[in-house]
Formats: sequence, structure tokens, C-alpha cells
Amino acid sequence: MKTHRILGLAAVMILAAACGGKGGPEPKVAGNGTGTKPHEVVPEAKEKFDSALQAMVGHDNKADWTAASCKDVAQQFLAAVDEQKKANKPLPEGYYDAGLAYQRCGMDADAKAQFQAAIVQAPGFHRAKVQLALYDYKDKGDAALDATIQKLQDAVVEAKFQNVDALVNLAMLQMKRNGPTGQQGCSNDMECAKLNIQRALAIDDGYMPAFNQLALYYLNEAHAKAEKNDKGRKGRRGLVAAGGETEELSGQMLDLAALVCSQAIRKNAKYAPIYNTLGLIQVEQKNINNAVQAFNTARTLDPNFFAAQMNYAAVNLSFRGFDQAEAAYRQALKLRPDNYEAELGLALAIRGQINDSNWDKNLKEAQAALDRCKQLQPNRPEAYFNDAILTQEYKAKNAKSDEETIRVLTQARGMFDTFIQKAGAAPEFADAVKNAKDRQEDIDKMVTFIKQGQEEEKAAKAAAAAASAHPAASSSAAPAGSAAPAGSR
Repeated sequence: MKTHRILGLAAVMILAAACGGKGGPEPKVAGNGTGTKPHEVVPEAKEKFDSALQAMVGHDNKADWTAASCKDVAQQFLAAVDEQKKANKPLPEGYYDAGLAYQRCGMDADAKAQFQAAIVQAPGFHRAKVQLALYDYKDKGDAALDATIQKLQDAVVEAKFQNVDALVNLAMLQMKRNGPTGQQGCSNDMECAKLNIQRALAIDDGYMPAFNQLALYYLNEAHAKAEKNDKGRKGRRGLVAAGGETEELSGQMLDLAALVCSQAIRKNAKYAPIYNTLGLIQVEQKNINNAVQAFNTARTLDPNFFAAQMNYAAVNLSFRGFDQAEAAYRQALKLRPDNYEAELGLALAIRGQINDSNWDKNLKEAQAALDRCKQLQPNRPEAYFNDAILTQEYKAKNAKSDEETIRVLTQARGMFDTFIQKAGAAPEFADAVKNAKDRQEDIDKMVTFIKQGQEEEKAAKAAAAAASAHPAASSSAAPAGSAAPAGSR
């Protein structure tokens, strides 16, 4: 049987695009001319709005949002709206910022309701249109990608190219589509994405989401160059087998991406997503120690930053920092309880810490995490592979008899069959499929060896039993050539 080692399939890195990480979109200031004219904001509304804005910025800076604080800040903005209503005047900025407050805690239904209310008050309020377009994309996925890009493009034009949030999110989705569609000044999605990021930085050279997206742009370009020589790398969900090979990325593109991160950090050292992106770049540069530090900085600045928690956990897991990985995966699961990758990573981190002192506890917890993965997404193969590993290398070792060992190993072999079936011909699982087949051969040899030992033991016992059944058979016969008793004639 193979020695106990960590081998598994897990999500390695997660990107955090323009909208990811601490804070989210910046709040809209009341009365700057986009929604409500400055002179139309009544003093009572302005006072409450400014107080709510100050509270929101404070929570953003401290990264201490809770459900209660999100609701409280949202209600403060809505109180400003109510004051404005008393003067029969609109304040769409209040609805918009209330939506952002709800959004900070993932209260999406409440957030969408406020964005819609903002548009009802001001049909041309393009910032709310951007948020609703992004929610539509979140709900419908790539089926709505083209439509969402068009909505964001419309918002950019409506804002006369002055909405940096719209520009950066448009660039993010153009990078995702990566198609031949062009606009004025660019011939395809990637060129248009870069142009829109540059437009955002020209408007606000301190807009951190634009810096982050520009760094991701160069990282994406580095992958694109490498994938020309490695077509199989582009697998579903970006999953690779532990120990699997990855492509060498373009050094020039990585250097540009790292430079953008460095410039951004000099402008704002408290923006969590830029550290997450820097960590991704440093992983590709094989600068693992600094990558761990970058991911840890991101998750420290914003403990609710899911991608940073996952990336910190993944890097630690790959270098056997199992306790750190477990803690980060558990934090990630608090943020997204139904996330498959986090549950799978947790199983591997727990398995990596199994020893004689915690054998039963960790084995049980690792199994529970894998079972949870199968419940979340039954058709994904990764959990079956890792369940087979857990069974072959840990449960079989703990068997109390040869019969139990054979039963457990046979069970593991069947799990590998299930994995191979579910993995199919997907290139990202090719190495793991080969490994599974090799392990099945090992199991077959082990089972044969155990059975041969059982047969030999059975034969030895039978021979011993036969010998003990006739212990004096040879000595009871008369000695050859002995004299006949006297008088026998």
C-alpha cells in the first residue's frame, strides 16, 4: 500500500475581480448633480445623509460589517430619503447607498429593492442600473453575459464615460467573454477591457478597483500566452491534481501585473483585493512565501473576503500547512456555507493532520466534509477521488482483520471506479484518472497478497491439524524383524 501523503483534487486559486473584496462600490454623495441637484437637498436630509455616509465609510475602513450594522446604515440613508420626501423632493442617492449598505452583508434582495427604488425616482440614475445589471448576471450566469455587457455599455454612454464603477465592471466582463467584439477605439474584448480600465484611471487615478482589474488583465494575458502551448490547461473550474504540472507564464506580463499592484499599494495600502491579486501573481512567479503573506494581508484587512481566505488556505494546503489551511477553509465556509471547493479543501486539510492521537476524530470529520461535497454537487468527481484515498490509506490501515481489510480496499476500488466514470475524458482530471487506475492495481495486488497469505495460513493449519490427529500412528506398528513370541508355533 502507498505511504500516507496528501493527494487530492482541489480548487487552487480564486480570482477577485473589480467588485470583489472589501467595501464594494463606493457610496454616492448626495446632491452632486447626477441624481439630485445640490441646491435641492434639504438641510435635514443632508445632515442625516452625511451621518450615514460617515458610518458607512467607517465600517468599510474597519471591515467590521455585520448584519445589524448593514441594516442600521441602510436605515440611516432611508431616513435621509424620508426627510427629502417631506419637501416633495427625490433623493435617489439615498436609496442607492442604502442598497450598497445591504450589499455589504450579502443582503441581495434588500439591496436590489433599493436600487430599483432609486431608478423609480430617477430613471437616468446609471449607477443603480449598473448594480441591477450585475445582479442579473449573477442570477443568470453566462447566459446573460452578452446582455449584461450591453447594459453596462449603455450605462457608460449614459454617464458620458464618467462612471468608473461601470467602466471597470464592463472591463471585467469583457475580459471574461474574451471575444472578437470591438467598440470605437478597440478591436476586441480584451483591447476594449484595457481601454475601459485606462478610462477609469484617467477619471480617478486613485480608483483601486481599476488598478486591481488592470493587474488581473496582465495576469490574464500571461495565462493567454502560456495556453498557446498548453491547450489542456483551460479546464472546467480551474481544478488541477495536487502535484500536477502547470504552464510557465509570461515573465513580462507577470512583471507588469506586479508593477500595477505595487503602484496601487503605494496609493492605498488598505485595499484588500490588490493583495489577493498580488498573491496570485507571486504564486505564478514561484514566490510562495510572499504569496502567503499577500493572501494573509488581504484576509486580515477584510476577514469577509472569501477569495483571500480560499487562496491563503490553498497555498498553505499545498505546502502542508494543514492547520492554517483548516482555519481559513472554516472561515470561508462561514461566509459561503454551500461552497464545494471550501468543503473539499477542509476535508484535505483535516486529513493531512490525522495522527494516532486524533485518528478517529479527524477521520470522522474528513469523511463528513467529503459527504457534504457529494450532497452539494453529486456529479462532480473530486470528492469521490478523495474519499477513495481516505478509505484506501486510512480506513484500511485501521482494519481489525484481513477480511475487513479486503472489504475496505474493495470499497476504495469501487470509489475510484466512480471517480473515473464521473471524470470522463475531461483533460483537467487526466492525471488523477491515471493515478486512480494505478491505485486500483495496487489494491488488486494487495488483496491478492492477503488472500494468498490466508490460503497459506489455512494450508498450514490444515497440515498441523492432520498431524495432531494421528500423533502415534508410526510408533504403534510392530518393529520390523522382531522375534516371534515363544510357543507361537
